[in-house]
Amino acid sequence: MNIQMIKRTLFLSFFLCCITLCQAQEVYLEVLRNARTLATDSKTNPTIRQIAQFKQDALDYMLVKMREVMPDSSTIFLDKQAMALNTFVNFYTKSIIEATEMPDAYQVEIQKCFMDASYSNPLFNDPEEDITLAYFAKGDCLTRFSLDTDWRKANIAAMKGMEQLKSKIK
Repeated sequence: MNIQMIKRTLFLSFFLCCITLCQAQEVYLEVLRNARTLATDSKTNPTIRQIAQFKQDALDYMLVKMREVMPDSSTIFLDKQAMALNTFVNFYTKSIIEATEMPDAYQVEIQKCFMDASYSNPLFNDPEEDITLAYFAKGDCLTRFSLDTDWRKANIAAMKGMEQLKSKIK
């Protein structure tokens, strides 16, 4: 391989790394941006604002804890967690909406299923429960989930829990 070819390969590698770094955290930042927009818009439905506020707080918590506990983790990991958080909350709200014609007890079971999926799958094992369980402990809050959640694992647990719950009804 000649010097020119090596330079070209190194330049291309450097260029691709720069593109990858620029795209890093793209998902995290987009989910956060959407959550902040909805949470701060006074014209938005109060329930949607509450859900958006949870997403914003969960994403902010995740970023701070990752920098503290996992400083070497990749931004891809953060993006995957942000996407999983968004998926989890959307799956939860869809499940609740679809169950509006069902008895209240069934809706409570759905909420318990998602709460358990969140609580049982911590990401950081943070002992600061007054922070991590702030939403979890609020009885009037729709998104009663732990901030310290591995959202990817929680999604899997919620899907399994919902399958079991639906099989009990049939």
